[in-house]
Amino acid sequence: MDREDIVSVQGLNHWFGTGEVRKQALYDVSLALKRGSLTVMMGPSGSGKTTVLTLIGCLRSVQEGSVRLLGQELMGATEAQLILLRRRLGFIFQAHNLHESLTAVQNVVMGVQVHPGIADDTAETAAAHALGLVGLSDRIGYLPANLSGGQKQRVAVARALVSTPALVLADEPTAALDKDSAAEVVDLLKRMGKTRGTTTLLVTHDNRILDRADRILSLEDGRIVKIEERA
Repeated sequence: MDREDIVSVQGLNHWFGTGEVRKQALYDVSLALKRGSLTVMMGPSGSGKTTVLTLIGCLRSVQEGSVRLLGQELMGATEAQLILLRRRLGFIFQAHNLHESLTAVQNVVMGVQVHPGIADDTAETAAAHALGLVGLSDRIGYLPANLSGGQKQRVAVARALVSTPALVLADEPTAALDKDSAAEVVDLLKRMGKTRGTTTLLVTHDNRILDRADRILSLEDGRIVKIEERA
């Protein structure tokens, strides 16, 4: 594993189901994510993209192969170890998953609360700063119902970034956004890579954002079939 690699995956295989219905979802997947890079993973539905994302994100247990995340091997890791690692990651999903009864800043505070021992006023200050980074300083007191789709997704990005994660895992974060809003979200993640060293792995079907990627991985039927370096 290169010292600059935030993630190193070697020979990853994965199955779903048991017995006669057991089906292999990933075949000998290997990849590395360097610090500060933005990697896009593409492929048709059912190709294994989200499975790769959830294995790297400690949301599933590694069955076969090696996944090293932030210098730690996930194969054989305990649930307690996986929980600690998850706290060092940021997650963004297609559905922004905001709590409708909470303001923008209160939603982002939830991204800080996964870290025990942080005072409420410190968490709110960090949340307000994160919303400033995504251009929503004037919307911190707004409820989601009063935000546009692009603004809601930017709140979700702020929530993912508020704890300064080393790695952001994004699953179709621009699918529900118009072209300009999609570009804003990806440009923000790209900027965080340059200024903070944040690494992003972004799963998408969205061809509109490919020109912003440092690298594009193409999956088909659980296999990486193409790696395209863009920077």
